Amino acid sequence: MAALQAAGKQVFVLTNGASLPPEVSLAKYRKFGFDFQQSDVIASRDALSIGLMGRAEKLWGVMALGHSKLEDFPVPCVRLGLDGDLYDRVEGFILLGSAPWTEAHQDMMVSSLKRNPRPVLVGNPDIVAPRETGLSLEPGWYAHDLSHRTGIKPEFFGKPFTNVYDLALAQVDPSIPRERIAMVGDTLHTDILGGAAIGVKTILITDYGLFAGKDVANYVKDSGIVPDWISTHT
Repeated sequence: MAALQAAGKQVFVLTNGASLPPEVSLAKYRKFGFDFQQSDVIASRDALSIGLMGRAEKLWGVMALGHSKLEDFPVPCVRLGLDGDLYDRVEGFILLGSAPWTEAHQDMMVSSLKRNPRPVLVGNPDIVAPRETGLSLEPGWYAHDLSHRTGIKPEFFGKPFTNVYDLALAQVDPSIPRERIAMVGDTLHTDILGGAAIGVKTILITDYGLFAGKDVANYVKDSGIVPDWISTHT
């Protein structure tokens, strides 16, 4: 990263980590040793905030971690727990972070939406995420589950959807052709699919993350999502 920045290349981080406020995300990357500025870190949370502007709903119920700083959003929000009445009082739902979410929470949301359909906005489209102990279920998984069970179509913000890529491209000189821009990531269905959808080149990293230790060729063939390059060493 330092070499790219020293060469005058623009480098952005696109993350579906919607739970962390921007300043906390930046501090995390700087702790890792990266010299990023706040404008270099673009999260699905940012795209969601823009999507919430001007909405008519007066109160949103949020799947979120305790430190997600819901007050930063441009609409009134309340964190959902196990108070069933609260699910019926809110006028829309936001799915941010699923770490504290349980089957009981999900059933309450589904039951409430069946009684009274309302909008569902998803700040993290990820289905699963690799953790030290295996794969965790992410907000995207719960969004698809409630869609199947209620018929409501959620609205997604973040990779692979174009709204988060548009925020990054807005900071790039428009005279730079898309084929001179690369999306680098370790997942086919978020990083590579999203990059291809906006017409930039794509580089799949396979030595860590979802494909670590796996033969990625079969996954590429089965999904039909083909990166421009595959890197097995970072």
